[in-house]
Amino acid sequence: MKIAVVGATGKAGSLIVKEAAARGHEVTAIVRDRSKITDAKAKVLEKNLFDLTFDDLKENDVVIDAFGTWSEKSLPLHQTSLKHLADILAGSNVRLLVVGGAGSLYADPTHATRIMDLPDFPEAYKPLATNMAKAFDALRVRTDIRWTYFSPAADFSADGPRTGSYALGGEEPVVDGDGKSAISYADYAVAMVDEAESGKHIGKRFTAARK
Repeated sequence: MKIAVVGATGKAGSLIVKEAAARGHEVTAIVRDRSKITDAKAKVLEKNLFDLTFDDLKENDVVIDAFGTWSEKSLPLHQTSLKHLADILAGSNVRLLVVGGAGSLYADPTHATRIMDLPDFPEAYKPLATNMAKAFDALRVRTDIRWTYFSPAADFSADGPRTGSYALGGEEPVVDGDGKSAISYADYAVAMVDEAESGKHIGKRFTAARK
């Protein structure tokens, strides 16, 4: 399988590249600075996300969007970057998988309240969660692209171990036996590449957490 990863030098993106390459997939890391790529198994395309065209991506089976930005002024780029990728892949058979946010998951089975709208949601993370939610809401109504949006668990741990084990969910967080919703970046990468291989959630959002 041919897999391109946009934002391949980020914490999530780099682990997704590593996981996909270890499984023998033909991986292209799309980055602004090729010197930051350390996985020798990956091809490298040095190009700004907003300069990407369909011709850059058309040979891939899957494009994984691991773009991330956290400064206040750049947060709207979560919306414009996802729209750009969706627009250039529209009408094609290339699937778009998105490293999403947990804040847009629903806190109850009625889907009346999102996690980011709960009183105890950290104020510092609301601008990021709001922009990522808006990007997702715009994507989920599109029928011209084979998209999948992968929200992590509420506790997304960059330094956690790779266990290779996780539990899947849909629009609501998955919790373990202690009532906690958590997953490591490494296990998130496992679940993302599993989805790339299986295509079980085309046109859907899913989430995953440790068991």
